[in-house]
Amino acid sequence: MKLTKIPFALISALVMTVGLSACGSIESAAQDDCTSIGWQIGSKGYQDCYKARLYERKLDYSLPPGDRPSPSLL
Repeated sequence: MKLTKIPFALISALVMTVGLSACGSIESAAQDDCTSIGWQIGSKGYQDCYKARLYERKLDYSLPPGDRPSPSLL
């Protein structure tokens, strides 16, 4: 491998790592939603809020009915 390709590969790997680490999970986003409005983790209200927000977020990120996922290029 040429010396000029090493920095490019290193920079690409670093950018992908930072980009993917910035993405949180649906579960953590639902948890953040409920704690940001004042629910205490473990309370009955928090559990209800968490379940509702988790359901809403899963609907937001799911494919429309009848739509098939396309193959990934990775």
